[in-house]
Amino acid sequence: MSELDRLVKLMARLRGPDGCPWDREQTHQSLKPYLIEETYETLDAIDREDDDGLRDELGDVLLQIVFHAQLAREESRFTLEDVAAATSEKLIRRHPHVFGSATANTPGQVVENWEAIKSRERREKGLSPSILDGIPGQLPSLLKARRVQERAARSGFDWEDSGEVEDKVREEVDEFLEAWRDADNRGVEEEFGDLLFSLVNLARFLKVCPEESLRKTVGKFEYRFRYIEQELGRQGKNPQNASMEEMDRLWEASKKQQSKNASADRDS
Repeated sequence: MSELDRLVKLMARLRGPDGCPWDREQTHQSLKPYLIEETYETLDAIDREDDDGLRDELGDVLLQIVFHAQLAREESRFTLEDVAAATSEKLIRRHPHVFGSATANTPGQVVENWEAIKSRERREKGLSPSILDGIPGQLPSLLKARRVQERAARSGFDWEDSGEVEDKVREEVDEFLEAWRDADNRGVEEEFGDLLFSLVNLARFLKVCPEESLRKTVGKFEYRFRYIEQELGRQGKNPQNASMEEMDRLWEASKKQQSKNASADRDS
């Protein structure tokens, strides 16, 4: 028995009459938060370059896949083997430059072929062939904005250069500030969304992933604020009873410490 077969049988046992009460009551809907959480924990392990952690987190993601497949098997809808077979067939179908006679010499050509094949498949199924089809509705908004813009750009609907995008960002900043000054709450929300969307467009032209960029900035903030908390704690204080001047000084100290840590990591 392979380890994958063993995992499938263990899950079937947990879902069986003499299995685990918690596992038996789960549904596709109830498991959604766990799939999302395990995915993000996997990304954290990748960022930490933690091989042991990555192995464990990939196992947790695999467990979620096996769990969902077991639920479907019990309802005679599909099995894990069906999932694997469909994925294998998709890989072969969408890589004709590897498994067929098509040509794709660059990553860009591969993506173009992939999207063209996807559109043809949707037409064959009688579905709308919109180039925006297939973008998951549950994607984080920054990532979804980037995906929508990338798809639209492939059809030729795009800015000529980053200078035009920069002008658009400035325009959206002005419109947001105007709505803010006018105390137009609905307008503020709408214009702020437009501003974010234009910034995502600029990030795309600069080949920066907005989701990753913001995640790293949040990480910097977390490190620096925790530093402030720790240093204040050594003085018997906390952010609630410290002055802004004290916290500003510690913020600057945290930036220097963070820079030293980054330098040490690069040298190691």
